[in-house]
Amino acid sequence: MLAVRAHRDSLDLHVERIAVPEPGPQDVLVRVASAGLAPGMMRLLEMGAFGHLPTTLGHEAAGTVAAVGDQVTGFEVGARVRVHPNLTCRSCEYCRTDREMMCAQQAMMGHAAFARVPMPLYDEYHDGGLAEYVRAPQWLVDPLPDRVNFDVGAKIHDLADAVRALKLADLAPGATIVVNAATGMMGTATVKLAPFFGVGRLILVGRSAARLADVAAISALPAETVATEDLPDDWETTGGLTRRILELVPGGVHAVLDYVPTGVMLTQAMSAMRTGGSLVHMGANRTPFGVLPGDMMVRCWKFVGTRACTRTDALEVLSLLGSGALNVDDLVTHRFALTDVREALTAMQTRSEPMWMTVLHP
Repeated sequence: MLAVRAHRDSLDLHVERIAVPEPGPQDVLVRVASAGLAPGMMRLLEMGAFGHLPTTLGHEAAGTVAAVGDQVTGFEVGARVRVHPNLTCRSCEYCRTDREMMCAQQAMMGHAAFARVPMPLYDEYHDGGLAEYVRAPQWLVDPLPDRVNFDVGAKIHDLADAVRALKLADLAPGATIVVNAATGMMGTATVKLAPFFGVGRLILVGRSAARLADVAAISALPAETVATEDLPDDWETTGGLTRRILELVPGGVHAVLDYVPTGVMLTQAMSAMRTGGSLVHMGANRTPFGVLPGDMMVRCWKFVGTRACTRTDALEVLSLLGSGALNVDDLVTHRFALTDVREALTAMQTRSEPMWMTVLHP
């Protein structure tokens, strides 16, 4: 089969022909119809976060069951499924309380390992879904509702990440929230899911006014936009983003959902929160935090970091999609052949055109 591989001592992607995996007794072999692409994997590869190399990349995949192990029940050959990529111990306090992304053994198929402890499941299932076939344990395979196409099925994980962020914001009905980096994959997912979490109004923040207008157009909620290109040139040092948000919402916003990987957009949006507000961050921002702890205390602000979704979040997304209450077909904006993975990745990294969710077809 064809697979996109990463190798030790190489920062390039390698499209190779390798053997089709053999399913073990409790495994499901999935013929991949669509696989999600996330450019962050290249940064993790540079950081040495992949705990097993060589490996097949890709933590998002959907397709049909090609074969099952002799101990597998509930899956028939030909069934439509998606693969949940989160590998954990399944028994610690975090795994037992819907917080398995905090498990010491947490890793992702086709992606990174997040600690330096023994990870037997990652050792066994490190190969991911940027391939013609992917092998997964049966407990990480979910039936895909008939009304959900494979491209959306491959992006359930990102949608579930947005669900987790919205949950952690702890929103009251009618809340006004800021979505930072609203024109990206996580931002657009949050816009689609916000109505299901009590949100009443959206403030969408990003660099480009034109791209923000495109995102506002897909929102089911009232949505206003703040483009940093329209702010004064010195906005980063003078609090221009904070002032603009407070012009739109004089009493301050209830929450900020932040997906920005660098810069001061996070702290300036946080400074526009009302008393008791929450900021949820899922951007891995390394810029020094610019809010004083004393100010957080006086305003009773909460800062919550989260790095992934849980299985419960993913199942909730599948339920919303399966019922027809949620439709995100328009979020998948770009499709490439598996062999064009380098072209797809370059397009996502340069962002010369709007790209919300991108998938590859083997």
